[in-house]
Amino acid sequence: MKQIIAIRFIYWASAVIALAVPIHAAEPDSAELDVVRVRPNFYMIAGAGGNIGVQIGSDGVVLVDAGTATASDRVLAAIRKLTNLPIRYVIDTNAEADFVGGNGKLSKAGKTIFTNVLGNVALADAMTNGGAAAILAHNSILDRMSAPTGKASPFPDEALPTEAFYGKRYTLRMNEEGIEVLYLPRAHSDADSFVFFRGSDVVVAGDVLDKTRFPVIDLAHGGSIEGEIDALNKLIELAIPPTPFIYKGVGTYVIPGHGRLCEQMEIVDYRDMVVIVRDVIADMIKQGMSLDQIKAASPAKPYETQYGVREGSTSAFVESIYKSLIGKR
Repeated sequence: MKQIIAIRFIYWASAVIALAVPIHAAEPDSAELDVVRVRPNFYMIAGAGGNIGVQIGSDGVVLVDAGTATASDRVLAAIRKLTNLPIRYVIDTNAEADFVGGNGKLSKAGKTIFTNVLGNVALADAMTNGGAAAILAHNSILDRMSAPTGKASPFPDEALPTEAFYGKRYTLRMNEEGIEVLYLPRAHSDADSFVFFRGSDVVVAGDVLDKTRFPVIDLAHGGSIEGEIDALNKLIELAIPPTPFIYKGVGTYVIPGHGRLCEQMEIVDYRDMVVIVRDVIADMIKQGMSLDQIKAASPAKPYETQYGVREGSTSAFVESIYKSLIGKR
């Protein structure tokens, strides 16, 4: 029993040490970028909008998300400090501007993986994204970034995905490891994906996980509290804790949409917070309380010091849960 307690203490202590690592939240475009080495061949770039995952290997560079359009030059400069290999893929986890705004410039700075395979540069350029790196995403992301006939798209054509998939899972192999892109319906929105690098043991989670605030549930674009919880449960399943070897680098690393690098225990805590607040609000709804009454009762108060620092974050989270639960009736 003492041994188990000791192990838990060591695990807790390691988590506290991890919390002390100064990794800035990825917010202002003018801020200096933070480049965090996650694995020998894997990095996280923070400060360009949404966090960016960077896998490097003999095939080239695979990016997960691209940050904002205005941060693209700084992102490219940061990548060039890591490697001179070409960018081959940009994989999108959602359709938010702080994740996909840099798609076009980063894609054009790269080179399609099919050039050498086809053996004809002109043919490759014609058959691919003008010879640029591919932009890969679930079709729901392409739909969100596109526009109906006669309307203007919120993004330039060069930022749109050039390869879209329809199923719940898309796989590819780059840099000697399998990569899974997993579609998550009705989570933060109706256009979310996780990207799981199986060899590196890294998951890029996009805006399903935001360590700087309460989850943003975009009801207008198909998000739901139940889908958010389902997505967090999926993330917990994908992540392996470092036990029984309690030391740095053993467990699965998760790159959130914003905020610092995480391990499985922190995802469990985040999921538990969401479930507890959801259950409290559900009970208040059963008591016949209105949205204003529920907000006044502060159902998320125990977590506000950690996740409610941003102005309006708590109110928006409570309102999204309320409307999501009411909508189920």
